[in-house]
Amino acid sequence: MLTLLPASPLEEACARNLSGDGECPAVRHANPLLHEQQNDRGLKTVRLPEASGERRTRAPQRTRSSAQMRLHLPQLWLIAWTLSKIMCGIVGLFFKNPALEPELGHYFSAMLDCMSSRGPDSAGFAIYGAEAPAGCLKLMLQHPDESFDWAALASAFARHFHEQPELQINSTHARLTLRADEAAVRPWLRAEHSEITLMSVGQRIEIMKEVGAPAAVLARFNVRQMSGSHAIGHTRMATESAVTTAGSHPFSTGQDLCLVHNGSLSNHNRLRRDLERDGLEFRTDNDSEVAAGYLTWRLRQGATLQQALEAALHDLDGFYTFTIGTRDGFAVLRDPIACKPAVMAETDDYVAMSSEYRSLVGLPGIERARLWEPEPATVYSWTMARH
Repeated sequence: MLTLLPASPLEEACARNLSGDGECPAVRHANPLLHEQQNDRGLKTVRLPEASGERRTRAPQRTRSSAQMRLHLPQLWLIAWTLSKIMCGIVGLFFKNPALEPELGHYFSAMLDCMSSRGPDSAGFAIYGAEAPAGCLKLMLQHPDESFDWAALASAFARHFHEQPELQINSTHARLTLRADEAAVRPWLRAEHSEITLMSVGQRIEIMKEVGAPAAVLARFNVRQMSGSHAIGHTRMATESAVTTAGSHPFSTGQDLCLVHNGSLSNHNRLRRDLERDGLEFRTDNDSEVAAGYLTWRLRQGATLQQALEAALHDLDGFYTFTIGTRDGFAVLRDPIACKPAVMAETDDYVAMSSEYRSLVGLPGIERARLWEPEPATVYSWTMARH
């Protein structure tokens, strides 16, 4: 016997998404893939932005109080189908034309903000900016207290590593640039400053992420003013773990490598154990961090990014759309079923991807871009010349 249940926040989110609430301003009319019209029976025909041209028909929604919400099989199917469309948002932007690099933050922040309705819990991003001086590393560090004494930490680095690092503070994060070995930095931080989280290490990568609405996170870090060659980002709707900064994307497990993920892996616990035996370290129980660790492991074995992603199709079980950033590259991969949405755009000046077309409409020349939905089990990758 079915029981009357109040509408949950998840169901209300589904209803808002289906009714169009939460879309970016003016996007409904700008998006050629979003279109609704009533047929002669009064039913709405909806062209979905992440579908491959299918049309689905649904009856106009009736307004119900939460006490009137009655769960039955058609509603459960609708909720499950809607979740596949709204759970988390990922975006990526890779400039082929270096002249656009000063505008990376401007275009990228608009793309990520547009995915707020897919992931209201937290947001994060990786910017690939100016190269560190030869022989130096960029360390992106995080502490939850905005008043944390980063200058004192920089002095501690100088005493231990015999070189004064360059320090730049951005809200709860700080970038330290110094001449040091990653293999020495990680254990020292764990032993001496366990309250600090090492977000990323590399010559170009800078990862920042926090809990909160994506618009607030973007404003906190002043992303609009950032420059660089490429960036990837994620807005999170937590479904299996707590809403924390550590659980937010992107995840980085190797120098200049990071990953954002929409989906869920089913064999991540076994993979985690195997990778830990091979020396990989993990800070969270998030399945996406395991996917990043797997790619790091493959690259350390000598594989190219293309080869590592092709191997992932055999070794990773589950549903996923990945966007990956490296020092000079950008890649997208969907699982063999491709149930998680993705759309891509390419011009002579850039390549962009998103969970939905609506976050691409503000890009320059989008009306002339080649638009397509990435094929299942197909690696798409681009590489830039070294600076």
